[in-house]
Amino acid sequence: MTRAVLLGCAALALAQPALAQERGRDGQLNILYWQAVSILNPYLSAGTKDIEAASLVLEPLARYDETGTLVPYIAADIPTLENGGVSEDLTTITWTIRPDITWSDGAPVTAEDVVFTWRYCTAEGGGCAQAAKFQGVANVEAVDDKTVRVTFDAPTPFPYQPFTGGQGPILQAAQFADCLGAAAPSCTEANTMPIGTGPFVVTEFRPDDVVSFAANEAYRDRSKPAFATVTFKGGGDAAAAARAVLETGEVDYAWNLQLAPDVLEGMMGGGQGTIESAFGTLVERIEVNLTNPSPDLPEGERSTIAQPHPFLTIPEVREALSIAIDRQTLVDVGYGPAGRPTCNLVPAPPLFASDNTACLTQDLDRARSLLEGAGFTDADGDGVRENADGVRLSVVYLTSTNAVRQDFQALVKDWWEQIGVETELRNVDPGVFFGGDPASPDTFQRFYADVQMFANNFEGTDPQAYLAAYTVDKIPSPENGWQGENINRVQSPEYEALVAQLATTGDPEERGALARRMNDYLTVDNNIIIPLVDRGRVSGRANSLGGVVMNTWDSELWNIADWHRVAQ
Repeated sequence: MTRAVLLGCAALALAQPALAQERGRDGQLNILYWQAVSILNPYLSAGTKDIEAASLVLEPLARYDETGTLVPYIAADIPTLENGGVSEDLTTITWTIRPDITWSDGAPVTAEDVVFTWRYCTAEGGGCAQAAKFQGVANVEAVDDKTVRVTFDAPTPFPYQPFTGGQGPILQAAQFADCLGAAAPSCTEANTMPIGTGPFVVTEFRPDDVVSFAANEAYRDRSKPAFATVTFKGGGDAAAAARAVLETGEVDYAWNLQLAPDVLEGMMGGGQGTIESAFGTLVERIEVNLTNPSPDLPEGERSTIAQPHPFLTIPEVREALSIAIDRQTLVDVGYGPAGRPTCNLVPAPPLFASDNTACLTQDLDRARSLLEGAGFTDADGDGVRENADGVRLSVVYLTSTNAVRQDFQALVKDWWEQIGVETELRNVDPGVFFGGDPASPDTFQRFYADVQMFANNFEGTDPQAYLAAYTVDKIPSPENGWQGENINRVQSPEYEALVAQLATTGDPEERGALARRMNDYLTVDNNIIIPLVDRGRVSGRANSLGGVVMNTWDSELWNIADWHRVAQ
């Protein structure tokens, strides 16, 4: 049974036909991520735009292709039980680094770089945005210059979380040597101009504006990348991005065209580009803050576990907020065929997706009844419920600036106010909201609001690391620079036990059942996370751009080394 869970992770060489062509032959590539890049270190940002921009430079040992299959990048192959790379007792995985891989500065990539990356993310006094990647890792050691062994603290049937995918790249030890722990955010040059093994190098970085790249002359394939330079522009909004690729042809690739379907269809008439889309695990959701974000609290206590939320810790209140929402209306307004209403945090693959459907039916009367039962009534007739202690059901609802999200906010505000929940809407620039600046009060990790809305997904086809994020050790706080994936501040021994159990369960059906229980704990059972829409990724590419393969299991830019110009 254990071997079955490892099946499909066998090495697939990224064999490409030899090209009798020169690197950089296609000149300039223009990419527009309208959420501007703020940092190029995925360990200090959970923002997709930062992680994907960094993927042009930084690579993991292996990543997921468009089918969700793990394929080698820095590694020579994928370790398995069958080839001896995974130990029979499932406590170790041993990776071999390709001999032809060098850093862009010409230095060899060694096992010590991999060891250092683990030390970097787990260093005391620091905060790591990808800490869940190393859940259960007891040690990482260099066997020799090109061989690294990861040891787990218990049998681990799925040992492919560390050092894989766009969220788990390898850092050069020499460049980041002085950036451990609390020093990590202050290493500006390393965080914005990282030395990598990918097809490009950074030539200029203007935070929250533009990143310029040039072809990596040390890249392992002498015919790649086809583009000599890349301009990675941020700013604007989804509508402007869509026009730039579909109507005017100003850019070659525009990410996250989060627009109503009829708007995109109209822009396609411009004849300059086409839409690339696919469903995976991307879910638009409302996150509930279990701690008190009140600005009246002292700094250092606000949105921390020292201050529980005055009413969002009550399960009935959270359930009322969820069932007051008409998810199908949200889909119709925001996504059309590119969206599906969902009650799940994990909508795919089928093995891990619960059959929850109850939340799909809006029930305002039941929502009102739940609030009544929790002791919240509108005694003074002002439309807002309060309890006997005078606690008012009043929430700040935060999200990023985006036309679809603002439409969602307006609809949800109306539904919540119909059940007696006062709702203040706030939105902030997405480059700030999804950035990693520990000093900013407006990041989603800091969570200075009662609820906030965004979309997220997990890499690959196994949600273990994704679901393992909701443990106490991953709560963002002032002490760790507001890094960590447990933004809701969940504190649940029951859930932590499920995390540990999933990490040591090999049978696929049992893994699926456990993951579904964890999904249900966070969603339908407790409504700590309120899923809204199972979103397809939607981006645009110029008709003149070839080689693009939409990937919902990893970075959209996962194969940018293969992108090239095609004749029109």
